[in-house]
Amino acid sequence: MKITDIKEARVSIASDIANAYISFAKMDVSILAIYTDAKVDGRQVVGYGFNSNGRYAQSGLLRERFLPRLQEADPASLLDDSGRNLDPFRVWDTLMANEKPGGHGERSVAVGIIDMAIWDIVAKVENKPLAQLLAERFGDGEPDARVAVYAAGGYYHPGKEIQGLQEEMRDYLEMGYVATKMKIGGVPLEEDLARVEAALEVVGDASRLAVDANGRFDLQDTLDFASGLAPYGLRWYEEAGDPLDYALQRQLCEHYAGPTATGENLFSHQDVRNLLRHGGMRADRDILQMDPVLSYGLVEYLRMLDELHIRGWSTRQCIPHGGHQFALNIAAGLKLGGNESYPRVFAPFGGFADSTPVEDGYVAIPAMPGVGFEDKAELMKVFNAHL
Repeated sequence: MKITDIKEARVSIASDIANAYISFAKMDVSILAIYTDAKVDGRQVVGYGFNSNGRYAQSGLLRERFLPRLQEADPASLLDDSGRNLDPFRVWDTLMANEKPGGHGERSVAVGIIDMAIWDIVAKVENKPLAQLLAERFGDGEPDARVAVYAAGGYYHPGKEIQGLQEEMRDYLEMGYVATKMKIGGVPLEEDLARVEAALEVVGDASRLAVDANGRFDLQDTLDFASGLAPYGLRWYEEAGDPLDYALQRQLCEHYAGPTATGENLFSHQDVRNLLRHGGMRADRDILQMDPVLSYGLVEYLRMLDELHIRGWSTRQCIPHGGHQFALNIAAGLKLGGNESYPRVFAPFGGFADSTPVEDGYVAIPAMPGVGFEDKAELMKVFNAHL
């Protein structure tokens, strides 16, 4: 088989929401379709990819650097030993040829978009859901039948005060979610604690509510908020400071007994290694949120999991950022601890298959080959309109 065409486009997901650090007023994503000459059940195999929210579209890097490498490669060099399917690891090596170590930045996002589409192709050629393929190749052979998901929201929104936050949380529970997450750090501590208490009035038990500062705080603010949050016993306290400030994370873990979470802005297995070495993370309670798309794709994410295994961490402590069908398949196939979800924002890229609604805080994998994008009608409309 061989790749016959590749199409890429930039799509807006702009909204007037904000977290403690950035506005989403100009946010966009890259979408990608990789066409092949392979056919399954008479249909051409096409792989789809896009980047997770929070990082902008990668059109320049894709068009000028990474897609040309893929298109100029000897088709045989991209295949697995059977010669009938792509090898994601060989594709990854092709994409990263002539790239210096370090400096992961935005290139990790561009490569991750391509990687998503490649795995979609590989699973479709094998005529299996990606979760099943991953369980067979890298797990115990059986994916989780359902994956725990939580509703990420609670953004700062003009005109949306305490009542609006409570209505949002109530909406998530009515949609079938059990656990939720909200933003903090955009207003003074006392105001955020009032927001937390308001959310708890709706969701009930504090183990059902996490908070996320999006890297906003310096050390003093990190510890001040830790002291303010400690009495509640929340699900976790996420990304208090800069994601590469391992010393700050270590000090947080030393002063805050509750679970912390971080990792969504770490883009390599070396970054994860350093977090586990120097960040004071505790394997019995803390959560790792690396995003398989933002961090060079699933190929690199598997290397991240190797770093966990070396240090005695369970994959159940991983709950990826991103809130999309690709990460959901990875969570099921590799038996992670769950997956993020964005029920009311970043549509249609967030969310899961139309045939698998959230039930009691869990989502199932659709019984269709690949990642399952074809079971997301609104997303396929976007792909078909732009690609």
